[in-house]
Amino acid sequence: MGISSASEYVDFFINLNMGENVPLISFVNNEKLVLKQKLENKNIPKEPIRKGIEILEQLAKEISEMGQDKVIEKYQK
Repeated sequence: MGISSASEYVDFFINLNMGENVPLISFVNNEKLVLKQKLENKNIPKEPIRKGIEILEQLAKEISEMGQDKVIEKYQK
């Protein structure tokens, strides 16, 4: 897994350049689903995937508490 921090997830989201069409929380939830599906694959290391899920869960919590704009601002510094 290439992404290992909340800042990298936010950068990745911004660089996807989806405009106003896709909120950060939707991106986070979709990424979590993808990683959870990858956990079912027996031939890949599980720990980086679990770490990614933890990061995404923390991001989701921060988005619900602070709002998308504040979270993006926080991780863009």
